Amino acid sequence: MTIKSSLFKFAAVTGLAVSLGSVSAFTIAAEEEHNHGQAVTEMQLNNGSKWGIDAPLSQAMGKISQAVSAEVEGIHADKLPQENYVALAGEINSQIAYMIENCELEPAADAQLHIVIHDLMDGSAQMENQASARDGAVQVINALNNYANYFDDPKFQPVAH
Repeated sequence: MTIKSSLFKFAAVTGLAVSLGSVSAFTIAAEEEHNHGQAVTEMQLNNGSKWGIDAPLSQAMGKISQAVSAEVEGIHADKLPQENYVALAGEINSQIAYMIENCELEPAADAQLHIVIHDLMDGSAQMENQASARDGAVQVINALNNYANYFDDPKFQPVAH
């Protein structure tokens, strides 16, 4: 499959997910395009060390952290308007798509990253629903903390909360 056809397929399924208000299709498309055959369900270090990263991952995770950090006071005070949660979810999904499309991680690190991506996607989906928006933001912050704890990204600034 060429990069162009992969992008088209990913964009089509992602558009469908957004139009349906569901992260399920987005998750399926992301995993389909980025599956290395290793299912891991628990975060682990790499023999006691943090996992290596690549530049696209660092860039995307940095942008997600910056976007969340800009809204963290409203999230903590439970006063963030729903439209801000929706916009934040859109930025998270955009950065997830970028990191998946440009991933160059070795398979074991990639398997760990899938846990973080799953939590980011689940959190962003919750943020689009007014009843669970704040819970979704908390899940995203926890995923960002896991990234900081398990991946060696010296540029990454965790969300201060």
